[in-house]
Amino acid sequence: MKHVITTGAGLAALMLGGCAGLNDAIGPPQLTPIANPATIAGSQRVSMPLPTPMTEVQAPNSLWRAGARSFFNDQRASKIGDILTVNIEISDSAQVNNTTARSRTSATETGVQALLGLEDTMQKVLPGTPSLDPAVGFDSTSSSNGTGSVNRQETVNLTIAAVITDRLPNGNLVIGGSQEVRINNELRELLISGVIRPEDVASDNTIAHTKIAEARISYGGRGDISAVQRDKYGKLIYDQITPF
Repeated sequence: MKHVITTGAGLAALMLGGCAGLNDAIGPPQLTPIANPATIAGSQRVSMPLPTPMTEVQAPNSLWRAGARSFFNDQRASKIGDILTVNIEISDSAQVNNTTARSRTSATETGVQALLGLEDTMQKVLPGTPSLDPAVGFDSTSSSNGTGSVNRQETVNLTIAAVITDRLPNGNLVIGGSQEVRINNELRELLISGVIRPEDVASDNTIAHTKIAEARISYGGRGDISAVQRDKYGKLIYDQITPF
């Protein structure tokens, strides 16, 4: 009876999973619920090499504070929970051409002169006119030719808003952000995380991706078009197990 119940539960779970996959295949991909941006930057706190702490000189009667940029309030993101804009402009190109050619030929012959006087005896016993000079011979020839080339060009222009998720002891900020856009049955997803310096944030509260340390940028999607471009599970498994 227990075996029947277990089997029935397994079939029910399988049917539910099949229904969920069928819904994704028939309907458009579902947007991901809004989550804590800290999970994008990582579940663990970022730990990086820090300089020696410096004591700031206090001047309570002065209108100017050490390290201040102006008398007015700075509207740029600087605290946990603040939002800033990240401009992603990637224009990379790489071209590499390699040609390798190698050729080697070798020959070796080894002989035993008269073989301690037994050469005449062996010639009488063996038919024909055998000779022990050379007794051993080796010939080898090897050659290889290789040609390789890489020609890659990537261009990405995107803008995304990120949230400050942590502030390190030296003042650097950890950011994380995500963006999802669904057009018809195709969902595009953009993820970004990294560590920035507050002084690298421009006056319009934006920062370039080139000023983000440990930057992690992911741009992809899921839906009808992405499903066509991906290989099926059977082919993926076959590619993993085939020895050829």
